[in-house]
Amino acid sequence: MLGPRSIRFHTHQTMARWLIGIDDTDNLQSRGTGYRARCLLETLEAAGLASGIGITRHQLLVDDRVPYTSHNSSACLEVEADDAHALRELCVEFLLGDAADGSDVGLCIAPPERAADAVDYALRAKAEVLNQSIARGHARELGVHLEGLTGTEDGVVGAFAAVGLFAQGNDGRYIWRRKLRELKGATVPVAEFREATGISEFAELASEHDYRLVALADDTMLALGDWARPVRIDGRCVLLVEQQPAPYPTQPHGAHYACPEKSRVKALRP
Repeated sequence: MLGPRSIRFHTHQTMARWLIGIDDTDNLQSRGTGYRARCLLETLEAAGLASGIGITRHQLLVDDRVPYTSHNSSACLEVEADDAHALRELCVEFLLGDAADGSDVGLCIAPPERAADAVDYALRAKAEVLNQSIARGHARELGVHLEGLTGTEDGVVGAFAAVGLFAQGNDGRYIWRRKLRELKGATVPVAEFREATGISEFAELASEHDYRLVALADDTMLALGDWARPVRIDGRCVLLVEQQPAPYPTQPHGAHYACPEKSRVKALRP
C-alpha cells in the first residue's frame, strides 16, 4: 500500500496531479516500457480513474554494470486523478498482468512537489551506477511511494528516477500527448495543432544541442512528419521545429515549419 505520508498528500483535493514512474516492464522479445506506459494510461482512463496529460521517456546511464533490456530508459506518466489509492491499485494490477516474462518492474507514484525533491537522485541515475537500496532509501526519506513488483525489482531504480527527471524539467521527450499520434504525417495550421494537442510552445533547433524558442502565428503551416516528439524545456512541453525554405508552396502542403529528423531530436533529448 502507499505509505501514509505519500497517499494523504493530495487526497483532500479533487483531480490532483500525479507522476507515475515505471521501469523494466519488458524483455528482449516484447514491446518496450514506453508502449506499456501508453497502455497503462489507456487502462486508467478507461476505468475513469485518471486523465492523462503526457508521457515522457527518460534516458538513464548505459553501462555494462547496469542490468537493462535494450536502452535503459524509463517512463513517466503525468496524470490528474482524485483517488490515489485506486490509482495505485490499478497500476499494480495492470503491471502485474501485462509486464513481460523476466521483467523486474518498478513503480513510483508521487505528486510533483515531492518528485521535485528527487531531482538530485534522478540526475545521478544518468551518470552513476545506483542500486535498489539507494533508490528505496531516498524515496523513503521523501515520503514518495516506490515499490518493486516482479523479478529482482531492480526497476525501482529507474521508476524513481523517471519522476525526478520529469520534475527537473529539462530532460526527456514526450512519447504521448493527446491526439499527437493521430496527426502523424499531417500538415496543419498551428492553431489546429494547438487545439488538438494542447501544445502551444515551439523551439527551433539552432544546433545539435541547442535551441531557441519561437513564436508561431495561428496560420503558420506545420508539417508534423512521421516522428513528432515534443521535449521537456523548463518544465513545459515544447515541439521542436525547423523553418522551411521559401517558396513555401514547394514544401509539403506549403509548410512554413516542419519537425526535425528523429536523429536531431534524439541528439537534444536522448
